[in-house]
Order: sequence, then structure tokens, then C-alpha cells
Amino acid sequence: MVARAFEAGWAGVFYKTICLDDIRKVSPRFDAIHREGDHGDFSAFRNMEQLSENPAEVDFEILSRLKRNYPSKIVVASIMGSKEEDWITLAKMAEKAGVDAIELNFSCPQMRLTGLGSDIGQDSELVTFYTVFAKRAVSIPVIPKMTPNITSMNQPAMGAFFAGADAISAINTIKSITMSSHGEVNGKKTISGLSGRAVKPIALRHIFEMARNPITKTLQFSGIGGIETWRDALEFIQLGCRNVQVCTAVMQYGYRIIDDLTAGLQNYMAQHGIDNLADIVGEELMNFALPADLDRDSIVYPRIDRELCIGCGRCHTSCMDGGHQAIAFGDDRQPQILGNKCVGCHLCSLVCPTGAIFLAKRIKKKG
Repeated sequence: MVARAFEAGWAGVFYKTICLDDIRKVSPRFDAIHREGDHGDFSAFRNMEQLSENPAEVDFEILSRLKRNYPSKIVVASIMGSKEEDWITLAKMAEKAGVDAIELNFSCPQMRLTGLGSDIGQDSELVTFYTVFAKRAVSIPVIPKMTPNITSMNQPAMGAFFAGADAISAINTIKSITMSSHGEVNGKKTISGLSGRAVKPIALRHIFEMARNPITKTLQFSGIGGIETWRDALEFIQLGCRNVQVCTAVMQYGYRIIDDLTAGLQNYMAQHGIDNLADIVGEELMNFALPADLDRDSIVYPRIDRELCIGCGRCHTSCMDGGHQAIAFGDDRQPQILGNKCVGCHLCSLVCPTGAIFLAKRIKKKG
């Protein structure tokens, strides 16, 4: 699978997490959130995956062969231990296999035993200790993978920084529940990890907070979470990531999406006169402000394109029942913005199915 990905044009792999435990998986172990009547194109994906079922020696032999056959590709071994000796042993095995770096899985949300996966990522001291153990055992880069199942990723990320981590991977899946039969294992449901395009805003938030943190911003960031298109990848790069990882989208669409990812970014760079991708890493960080510092003295009213409007009434219904009753809608089925009531929230533009409502010019609020 990895070799085929490399042949398709992917730059590297963060391999499935390797451990020293006996892994026994459940069936079925996937579920998805679909839009009604749109089965097959899911907005969120839930998995009960754990770690690699292979013996550690088998996986490290595979990684060694991959690096030997594809020397220009980046091969990263992901590892997880349950105690100090495990982390040290696995790290040394990874380095001996010739991989380029080691990712420390502090974030898997559905481990069978306590004290593993996201249990570590929620404890800054454990993140620090296990990162130190790995760093002392090897000379190659060490990359802790953070869990989003925590109030602030900054705390464990700082623990990783002070332990000497070379980079941070974020995010892993978000603990979740789905209620369909696809989420059952022999009649029983459980909590497990959610991924897919629905989690991207959460992943971006965690990357942003670490990239703005005076301590952790000096680290490299590998962005993960809901990346399907080149635009998704660009957003992570603009918030400070120097590479991105893709899993769920590959499971849904296959390796072929690399063509869109690379061609889309190349076209964007050409259109904007960008010679080096590194030049736009973190470029959007300066455009963020605290809620208290946002402009509250001006307003942007919605405008309606009459040629695009089909008179469906969606904007009127949403504004009446969930907004400020600022859209009139008569027998002519032509929505009219009531300027004396409109607060410029733009709920109407978000629900419009034809894109007929857009932003007008920003003006000062009256009074």
C-alpha cells in the first residue's frame, strides 16, 4: 500500500502505529455521517481502529524495505508503548530500521487498556517523560502526536517542547459516538474516534493555538484533520504547518487525490507569484484577533443577485425562525432585505442554495 502511494506521488508516510502488545480488532469498526440521500460521500468518519496487528519486527522490516526502495521518500515510524522500556525499545528498533523520524502516538482515543493513547496525551507529565525517553534513545527526529480530546493542546505540547521534541503532529481523532447499526459490534456500541472534513475547523484551531504560543511556535508542525483538497492543505500551511498528513480522504477516494493536492497548490502559487511554499507558512496567523478586539462599529449588509435567486424562500424562513426577521417575502417570491432590522449576521447567505446572497460594502453603523 505504501509503495503504491509513493508511486502515485505522495512524499512520505506516517506508518500505522507499531506496538509490542497483542492487537485484536473488532468487526465492523467503521461508521460514517452522511447527508440524507447522499450515501457514500461522508462528512465525518468514525473508526474503532487500534494499532498495527503485525509483530513489531515485521512492521520495522517493511519500513526498512520501503526506505531502501524509495530513498527519496520520507518514512516515519509511529510507535506506542505502555511503559518506559517499551518506548525506548520501539524507538531504537525504528532507528535501526533506517526511518527518517519517529512519531509518538500519545493520542489514539480507543485503546483497549488504560494508560495508553489519548490517556498519555491528556497528561503533560507523561508526554514529557515519554518524549524524553525516546529522545535519549535515538538521534533521529522525534514527533509527538497530540490528542484533541483535551481543553488545550498547548499544555502537553509545551511538555513535548521542554522534552526536546523536534515537531508536533496534530490532530488525532476526536472521541465520538454514532448511533447507527454500523457502529455496533455484536449489538454493543462504544466511544471511538471521529475524523473527516467535519473535524477540520477543530484541527485548525489547535494548530493555530500552538503556532501562536511563544514557547511551542518554534517547533515544526505536521497538520492533520479533514484534509481532502489542496485548499484544505493550504489552510494548514497558512497557519504554520510545514507538511500535512491525509488518511480519511485516502480511505474514501484513494491515492489519486495527490494529483489535486499538488496541482492545486502549484496553480495557487503561480497565480500569486509564490516561488517557495515555505514563504506562506504561517502567513495567516497575523490576521487573527481576540473576540474583544474585533470591529464592532461597522456592518456589512447582504445583497441579493436577482438573476441567481430562484425564490425558494430559504433565506426568509431562516431569518424569521433563527435570525432577526429582517427579510420580507411576499407573493412575488422576491426576498427583500429590511435594513432597519438587519444586523448583518449573514445567515441568509449561508442557507441560500444558489449563492444569490453575498456581501455588500462594509459601512459604519448608524449612531
